[in-house]
Amino acid sequence: QVQLVESGGGLVQPGGSLTLSCTASGSFFRINAMGWYRQAPGKQRDLVARITSGGSTDYADSVKGRFTISRGDTGNTLYLQMSSLKPEDTAVYYCNVVGYKNYVESFDSWGQGTQVTVSS
Repeated sequence: QVQLVESGGGLVQPGGSLTLSCTASGSFFRINAMGWYRQAPGKQRDLVARITSGGSTDYADSVKGRFTISRGDTGNTLYLQMSSLKPEDTAVYYCNVVGYKNYVESFDSWGQGTQVTVSS
C-alpha cells in the first residue's frame, strides 16, 4: 500500500503564489512518475503537471510558465510551485504516483486532495 499525503493548499489572492507538497510512503520498489491533477466543481479531473523518474516534465497548456513541478532529493516528495494564480486555478488538487510495488505488481495511488482557492 502506497500512501500519499498532500499539503499546502489554501486561499490566495489572484496573482499570488502557493506551493503544494505530496509525500509518498509505504512499501514500493520503484516510482515511475508523479503528477498533480485538479478537479473544479462540476468538471472532470485533469492533469496539471507530471514528472517522470527520469526528470521529464509535462504541463497543461493553461499552467505553462506559471507552475513548476519538481521532486525532492529522496524522490518520494513532489512539489508544485504555483505563481500568477488565477481564479480559474481554483480546484481540488490531487497528487498521483504510479510505479511498482515489486518486479511485477504496479500501483497507481492518489492523495486525498487539497483545496486551492484563488479569490480576492
